[in-house]
Amino acid sequence: MIKPEKNYLNLRFSNLFTEYKYLFLLIFWPIHGLLFSFVEKYYPVEEYFVVYSPLDDLIPFCEWFVLPYVFWFAYIVLMHLYTLIYDVKVFRQLIWFFIFTCGVTLLIYFIFPTAQELRPTEFARDNVLVRFMQGYYAYDTNTNVCPSLHVIGGWACTFAGLHARGMKHLLWKAFHIANGVLIMLSVVFVKQHSVVDIFAAIPICIIFYFICFRTKWFTKE
Repeated sequence: MIKPEKNYLNLRFSNLFTEYKYLFLLIFWPIHGLLFSFVEKYYPVEEYFVVYSPLDDLIPFCEWFVLPYVFWFAYIVLMHLYTLIYDVKVFRQLIWFFIFTCGVTLLIYFIFPTAQELRPTEFARDNVLVRFMQGYYAYDTNTNVCPSLHVIGGWACTFAGLHARGMKHLLWKAFHIANGVLIMLSVVFVKQHSVVDIFAAIPICIIFYFICFRTKWFTKE
């Protein structure tokens, strides 16, 4: 059984700036949250560019994809916790991947505001997944969608899972790849994104995968 790389019971203020200084990378998340909230709610936009592809009309709403769509939130938390405990090098790579990709994506949102008009108003079925998505539509805006942060976040965790200690078995690799694919597909099947948003996210993921996970630039203290 893989042993933890770090024992956080030893964390003290005295060693926070030395042995555990990588924890400061977590400051990224509140900063990202504030910037995303600003661009969503307060940044003045005269007109949004509506993202659409004819392929969107061929994709039906499927409530089963709510499950991988929502799992995305837990996936991010779980991969942060796992790498913090078992593979700090991959934790750094994961965080830096988020810093770069989310930074580029937010910059695009500021410069090129987008929106989608794909959400259904009527549903073929009435069940808990459909009702959840209806409530989610009311909570989440349909703006700032291209490229998809959901796709980027899903692949960030997949990349981390493929590189992390203790997850080298083929079943673990299959699990992470399946998660990345299902999360990517979920965004169009729950009508939160256009396929254009996926195609815009993929090159960003590829570029920063090679920068963050295939180099040693972001693995050291």
